[in-house]
Amino acid sequence: MKELSYYFTVALERNQAGEYDKNDIYSVSREFGVINQIEYQGKSFAGASLANYGVVQSGDLVYTKSPLKFQPYGIIKTNEGLAGIVSALYGVYHPSVYVHSPFTQVYFELDSRLNDYLRPLVNKGAKNTLLISDGDSLLGKVAFPSQDEQRDIANLFKECDLCMRKADLKLTKIRAMKQGLLQKMFA
Repeated sequence: MKELSYYFTVALERNQAGEYDKNDIYSVSREFGVINQIEYQGKSFAGASLANYGVVQSGDLVYTKSPLKFQPYGIIKTNEGLAGIVSALYGVYHPSVYVHSPFTQVYFELDSRLNDYLRPLVNKGAKNTLLISDGDSLLGKVAFPSQDEQRDIANLFKECDLCMRKADLKLTKIRAMKQGLLQKMFA
């Protein structure tokens, strides 16, 4: 077992030059991962200045320190999209040469594993805020296989997700067809 800091380093780059704007802001969703805030929530919730927002590159790990019902210590996801920015409240981490970063998202997808990893590292403050530095969030131990195995595992779960999305789409189409038939039959 190794500390997560073996696989990732804290990303310190900020949007000081204004390279990114409100259209490039990401949120982190349990279901959808790192996703464009406007696409996900319909609008940007950014303040007036984006200069202190963290820059997220493709492959970076993002830790949102917002408690959710089944993830009381936050969630960890990998940015598999384009570069963008996140609020300074998020932790951003660059992958090392020892990790296939999409595997890390799969590794932490199981709520119990994520919570067991974060629980000893996080202190809860007033109003249920999570108190943990970006560096401290990398101090927990993880058991990662070789990089080739990481890649194979991540690809397997990516295929599973694709199959589930296709099945969901098919189910949506069948439901629409059923509604159409019911309308025609009983009109």
